[in-house]
Amino acid sequence: MNLQEYLAGLSGKRVAVIGVGVSNTPLIELLLDNGISVTACDKNTRDKFGALAERLEKKGAELRLGDGYLNELDHDVIFKTPGMRPDIPQLIEAKSRGSIITSEMEVFFDVCPCRIVAVTGSDGKTTTTTIIAKLLEAAGHKVHLGGNIGKPLLAEAGAIGAEDYAVVELSSFQLMTMKRSANIAVVTNIAPNHLDYHTDMAEYTLAKKNIFAYQTAADMLVLNADNEITAAAAGEAKGVVRMFSRNKSVAAGCAFDGESIYFNGREIVNRKNIKLPGLHNVENYMAAFAAVIDIVGDEVCRKVAAEFGGVEHRIELVREKDGVRYYNDSIASSPSRSIAGLVSFDEKVILIAGGYDKNIPYDVLGPVVCRCVKKLVLVGATSPKIKAAVLDCEEEIKPEIFEFDEFEAAIRGASALAQSGDIVIMSPASASFDLFKNFMERGERFKEIVNSL
Repeated sequence: MNLQEYLAGLSGKRVAVIGVGVSNTPLIELLLDNGISVTACDKNTRDKFGALAERLEKKGAELRLGDGYLNELDHDVIFKTPGMRPDIPQLIEAKSRGSIITSEMEVFFDVCPCRIVAVTGSDGKTTTTTIIAKLLEAAGHKVHLGGNIGKPLLAEAGAIGAEDYAVVELSSFQLMTMKRSANIAVVTNIAPNHLDYHTDMAEYTLAKKNIFAYQTAADMLVLNADNEITAAAAGEAKGVVRMFSRNKSVAAGCAFDGESIYFNGREIVNRKNIKLPGLHNVENYMAAFAAVIDIVGDEVCRKVAAEFGGVEHRIELVREKDGVRYYNDSIASSPSRSIAGLVSFDEKVILIAGGYDKNIPYDVLGPVVCRCVKKLVLVGATSPKIKAAVLDCEEEIKPEIFEFDEFEAAIRGASALAQSGDIVIMSPASASFDLFKNFMERGERFKEIVNSL
């Protein structure tokens, strides 16, 4: 089934789209442009949408905004936003009445005419997804990059060719209800995350596994051999399995000997020739190479590794002022992600951390902060947890800890603590929702403040 066939099948049906956000606005417009009756539902009130609300209404949408936006969900097809659990009462009731509950990404997998390479994981998925796209593009392929990385793809599916590649980043929210899997699936790692959304770690892990649960013998799965959960998942694979490890050799896939990345025993690239800093980026490259090296070849792998400078908000150098370097690592919304950023530097840093509490443990962060941080600046709801993790760990040398009530004050406080030669990094180990809509907005605000110093 292609996109036009799917849209034709919606003719005469009533469709609801829950969430008028980045991923669903193009979907709403696609449906409206094809003459389909759409009710756009969102918990935000009309004043939040401004001109967008008027534009959608002019196209024919019925808007159901604010309180009661989930009332009377009696539509034939309901597209839910990724961040909404599928088992809320309103969706359960709608399903019992015969509504089909789906999502933008689920339908994209149904109608996409080309091979899909998908990446998920608790850490590193955006950089790994981007590297895979860069590798395929450098080898001359047409690539459609999207998903959780910020760009919905369903509205573009009609323009995708059979010989193209769709490269998508998938979150546990998107994967939770998926009934199709990618042709090439990559799981970077699985560690506690989003436990404010998922009922427990088991549900979170099961959602992640949907990226390969519906594969066939013709498909490929790339897994992290150094992560206990992903390593164990190899036994569940239906197709070809490749592993990557920075600590040991693997039967098939990528390994790292401390100096170079190898694929199936042959050297691909020396670490000193990888532009992105940090061992976590060595892992990201190993995952990407294992996924597509057969398609792109060794030389393309070396070329991209030497030239690719990284993704915004991921250990992004903002500026150097008075000999102090400021890094934006706003993507680090979990302890494991911040750990990866901290160990990228050879010297101890000044760390700005804290934010929204996703109900995940912080004990693993304490020892790494003690080893990698000389001054710890805390702000946000998770500050007490991070402080406790540092003070309670067994490391003898602990950083000085400074606590602030406001985000800007924390950044300016860190700047005042810094001397020439220091590194200041915002790597929050927490989500952004206490102060910001998302990690991108948090990162942009950080950069604004740093550039105003």
